Amino acid sequence: MTIKHLDSGEILSQAVVHDNTIYVCGLTATNRELDVAGQTREVLAKIDDRLAKCGTGKTRLLNVTIYLTEITLKPAMNEVWKDWLGDLERPARACIGGVELEPGALVEIIVSAAR
Repeated sequence: MTIKHLDSGEILSQAVVHDNTIYVCGLTATNRELDVAGQTREVLAKIDDRLAKCGTGKTRLLNVTIYLTEITLKPAMNEVWKDWLGDLERPARACIGGVELEPGALVEIIVSAAR
């Protein structure tokens, strides 16, 4: 089994492909002026991009971990999440609140998917 690293840098790889499983690094929004809904939309677009570069997409999500600076942000984030997935099957998911993220970041999302 081979391991392929996508956009590997000094600290991390943007994604790692092992056999038929893709692991995407934790992603945050670039525009930290957005509210949690806007930041979530931006992060989900980045996830779409990373998954596509690895030959898969959100239809193949296996597991998702979402970190929020405040758990009170969860309802607004969930609305964007539900819109993004539409009628697709839901992956296993955990949502953790009260996490200290980089300054201005309100949400960070990590996903794994099948190819």
